[in-house]
Amino acid sequence: MHPDLSPHLHTEECNLVISLLKKCHKEHNILKFFGHCNDIDREMRKCLRKEYEENRARNKEKRQRIINAHKNREK
Repeated sequence: MHPDLSPHLHTEECNLVISLLKKCHKEHNILKFFGHCNDIDREMRKCLRKEYEENRARNKEKRQRIINAHKNREK
């Protein structure tokens, strides 16, 4: 299972891979069950993982700045 694939949630790079996967599933109705679109699916998951890790790192930095600002305010 993967996260919501709505375009506004992802980068252009991932949106391109997502649209390729959707197109593959549409064009190969039956073959998708036999792994025809697996390579594109792997690329999509790799891209989504990269996005997730970047967001996680960005949020960690934000949290650290907030914590540091709060500590400096208490001094």
